[in-house]
Amino acid sequence: MIKSCKICGISDPKTLIHIINHPHPPRFIGFIVNWKASSRYVEFNQLKVLLNINKRQSNYVAVLVKPDEKILEKIKELPFDYYQIYDCSFDEIKQIKEKYNKKIITALTIENEEDVKKYKVYENISEIILFDSKGYEKSMSFDHDLLNEVEDGIEKMIAGNIKIEDVANLKNKHYILDVSGSLESSKGVKDINKIDKFLNTVHNINS
Repeated sequence: MIKSCKICGISDPKTLIHIINHPHPPRFIGFIVNWKASSRYVEFNQLKVLLNINKRQSNYVAVLVKPDEKILEKIKELPFDYYQIYDCSFDEIKQIKEKYNKKIITALTIENEEDVKKYKVYENISEIILFDSKGYEKSMSFDHDLLNEVEDGIEKMIAGNIKIEDVANLKNKHYILDVSGSLESSKGVKDINKIDKFLNTVHNINS
């Protein structure tokens, strides 16, 4: 069973409203907060507009790459449920979690088995561990079989160029699926039809 899913890289109200009101909405919706190299980056004023939309059943996730105090202070009043954090040490994430009282998705970028083992450093301060590729704003994949030895008690989210046709092959893995680029018609532009197909596919497999 697929545990749930996340659609990441939302940057416009029309798409967000469609996702939120879908018959099978994702558990998580992600926004690129401080990684300006991404075509999905959302400027702060636009971010405030988006987060003012009622999220209903979903959780709003701030995607942050090595965030500094300036950006953390700037977004602290925004209604994010989770901070998804890349490239920070255990102590840095612990400090962010305690200061801003947010649930944490610790993102690890994976190339080999040693990268996977790093989850053990972060499991006690993370609600979820995200295993992603090293592509960041690029749609890259990694070998998901590397995760086979990760403990079952860990809440696991996986990303890395996951496509709609991959969903059926992951149905017995108990992952949270994190998708972005495969739901786009062009770089950074979400495709409503692809979103519908993905959310319906996840729902139908779990049914």
